Amino acid sequence: MAGSVEVIVKELNLENVDPLPEDFDSTAIIKDPLPPLVDDTLVAENGEVKKKEREIVLGRNVHTMCLEVTEPDADDEVTGEREAYMASVLARYRRSLLERTKHHLGYPYNLDFDYGALGQLQHFSINNLGDPFIESNYGVHSRQFEVGVLDWFARLWELEKNEYWGYITNCGTEGNLHGILVGREVFPDGILYASRDTHYSIFKAARMYRMECEKVNTLTSGEIDCVDFKAKLLCHKDKPAIINVNIGTTVKGAVDDLDLVIKTLEETGFTQDRFYIHCDGALFGLMMPFVKRAPKVSFKKPIGSVSVSGHKFVGCPMPCGVQITRLEHINALSRNVEYLASRDATIMGSRNGHAPIFLWYTLNRKGYKGFQKEVQKCLRNAHYLKGRLRDAGIGVMLNELSSTVVFERPHDEEFIRKWQLACQGNIAHVVVMPNITVEKLDKFVSELIEKRAMWYENGTVQSPCVASELGKENCLCNLHG
Repeated sequence: MAGSVEVIVKELNLENVDPLPEDFDSTAIIKDPLPPLVDDTLVAENGEVKKKEREIVLGRNVHTMCLEVTEPDADDEVTGEREAYMASVLARYRRSLLERTKHHLGYPYNLDFDYGALGQLQHFSINNLGDPFIESNYGVHSRQFEVGVLDWFARLWELEKNEYWGYITNCGTEGNLHGILVGREVFPDGILYASRDTHYSIFKAARMYRMECEKVNTLTSGEIDCVDFKAKLLCHKDKPAIINVNIGTTVKGAVDDLDLVIKTLEETGFTQDRFYIHCDGALFGLMMPFVKRAPKVSFKKPIGSVSVSGHKFVGCPMPCGVQITRLEHINALSRNVEYLASRDATIMGSRNGHAPIFLWYTLNRKGYKGFQKEVQKCLRNAHYLKGRLRDAGIGVMLNELSSTVVFERPHDEEFIRKWQLACQGNIAHVVVMPNITVEKLDKFVSELIEKRAMWYENGTVQSPCVASELGKENCLCNLHG
């Protein structure tokens, strides 16, 4: 080692470096530690300096508003001006959140919650790093809450305590990334099959893990087309199959027929030791068990993993999720980490320890009966919205097992932004969650009817045809109405 240091000194010519000046003070504080700001919003035009307009372009970073981070003044601690400024910013932000929440319809988040009792825990840095079932040396954790939540979901999906492994994820996407990773570890040469209406995180997993992926066609409802699925399986009979089954697709809320998927695999010659099924139940994974006539998602069937989001139907105020898989699969993925004094089998290292407490709190408050009531309310209100839209001459579709109401995309982008509608092509949707009341739906429909009278007043603009997206029977355009 000494020899290598001498070589470095010689190569850098450090022997001839001038010594530090005698008045050098290593404890001196630099007055201006931050570099000057460069204002890239100013442009020169015809000799004048003007402010550049920020355009929203897909694929670029967009900053329509920015709360600048500035350095405190020397006397800020004495005057308290900075604290007062930050308090005013937060107060304005809270008011904007209250206003935006009033018009929240297009994204599947349950905003009906009250976690005031948990405010006392916000003073702690709770981190569940490592395996939920192997306690780390880091003592400020919430594993006891996490395992309690996991046990609840394992019972819901009919998997014994000694047969499952799982963890509380940071979001629904992480659950999908983990589920597909487990499938890939079980079958390293397996081919991933997912319908075209599948959430983008599944295709992200395929890219991340360098997996061969087959996109399967869908029915008008958004369900996987098992005829096309069978044809694609037959093209790759020599390789294991890793399948994503949607328990509620992102746009149409369609539920893939799990039993038909399994039957298709068996008819194509795939035995249970040659396929792995991950069920993406982001939203409806928690609603389906409480819907009569709904196909059952159960580990008594040959599935490998199920994931749901905790911030959607449950109503957790921070993004999180639950991932459950079979214990027998996890050993292929896990590694012991001495630094943690635990095992690494999760996607993320540090994990939010507050989320399991919020989930535990809600599950205890509502229980199975509470969730059943909320599911029934959501489905009832979704059918109400569908009826109101159809009566108003608006093309609309609602899948039988869903609370996602899909309809013609409104003509005005301002209206879309106001009601925070999720859109794709000619269609938009409202996801009816427990916090969505009939009064809010009535207000939305009334405003939509009023706007449509203006948009299509002189006949120069026609309402969109949604027959290809929703089926001719659900389209009320001039051609199909």
